[in-house]
Amino acid sequence: MCPWKRQRYKMSGQDRTAIIMANTVQQYKDYVITSFVKSVQPIVVESARGCIIRDVSGKEYLDCFAGISVVNAGHSNPKVIAAAKAQMDKLIHCASYLYHSPATGELAEKLAQIMPSPRLRKSFFANSGAEAIEGAMKAARLFTGKHEIIALQASFHGRTWGTLSITGNQGRKRRGGPYAAGVTFLPAPYVYRSPWPDDPARCVDFWCQSLEDAIRFSTSGDVAAFIAEPVMGEGGIIVPPSNYFREIKKVLDHYGILFICDEVQSGFGRTGKMLAIEHDGIEPDILVTAKGIADGFPLAAFTTRDDIARSFQPGDHMSTFGGNPVSCAAAIANIEFMLEERLSEQSLEQGTYLKSRLDPRQRDLPLIGEIRGLGLMIGIELVLDEKRTPASAEAEAVREHCLAHGVLVGVGGVYANVVRIQPPLVISRDQIDRAADVVTSGIEQLQANTAAAGR
Repeated sequence: MCPWKRQRYKMSGQDRTAIIMANTVQQYKDYVITSFVKSVQPIVVESARGCIIRDVSGKEYLDCFAGISVVNAGHSNPKVIAAAKAQMDKLIHCASYLYHSPATGELAEKLAQIMPSPRLRKSFFANSGAEAIEGAMKAARLFTGKHEIIALQASFHGRTWGTLSITGNQGRKRRGGPYAAGVTFLPAPYVYRSPWPDDPARCVDFWCQSLEDAIRFSTSGDVAAFIAEPVMGEGGIIVPPSNYFREIKKVLDHYGILFICDEVQSGFGRTGKMLAIEHDGIEPDILVTAKGIADGFPLAAFTTRDDIARSFQPGDHMSTFGGNPVSCAAAIANIEFMLEERLSEQSLEQGTYLKSRLDPRQRDLPLIGEIRGLGLMIGIELVLDEKRTPASAEAEAVREHCLAHGVLVGVGGVYANVVRIQPPLVISRDQIDRAADVVTSGIEQLQANTAAAGR
């Protein structure tokens, strides 16, 4: 037994909290691999509810990152927890691809009901977004009989070998290669850093021509699929122009290339629609979901048409834990809660309000290059000058400022210069006001420091 446990009755609560915190941090140092992140935030999380995280000392933090856009229905959502507990009392695991699990079947039906097209009705369940993306690529190759993939620069699809092969964010794939051959990368639909930042229509024409040229000159004519995120999350909350995917899909259809839509981060109400591709009014051939699907329980899926699903033959694919009954029960309750509470609509309304709080500051804070996003998926790109030099250190400083003031935000982007605000969709107006105040005060402080250094 640990010495602090034997002496717990002799210590104050404050002392015990300090020891728990120190012990957990030391355990991470000694036994948890963390070298792949710059640092683990100095918070020992004990509990969370709604949009609030509490550490072991009782300090509260307003979570505006939602566990990387996962707990869209809020931390510890009572309906989701009740459904998971009820399922645990009956069955935790049966290998849902060896036997029939009611929760797995029900979730598959529910996913079909929320897809952007009635033709997307067959789902394969996995445990993570990367695993589901791998399965989607396999399905595309089996169906088409082709092998190459076209992806986007600045994209992020996972950290397995296969998903890193199609990840265009160079900061994510610099080490660990070489990666799979047969992948072609196109310019990302990043209007702010395009040659024509004030002319989105010209940008779309250029990107469509780039796709056509890549198919004709940069591939062997053996392209199975094009994969893209409707809103690029890790790339810096990049929102393509409204007609981008419609025009891209025309080119894909002409060449018989499937469109894999990666909704891992943008799905489940995050952008103001249940699925972000609904903003574009097109039908993907395969749609991948994860993160927000089960409000924190590990689960992912790819959903596709009957004809593509039939491409799998015995032995082609499998997942021991895929379609886990507990995770599926949580996902069913999660989707029901979202629909009952109109969380997609709330996300759109609250996101519009948050941007209305942030947008006016862009005029008097030159550090803010652009504020962009859909719903409650918002990015603030920080730049050092009119040349749009990325302000990476400043973005990290804003995150540290927010942490010190009890607000949790993310940092991302190709140049790590984008402050990411992606709170649970149940966030209140008062909480949005607090987040906006803290974020802008951090940028104001940096702007003042920059001005003082300039003098």
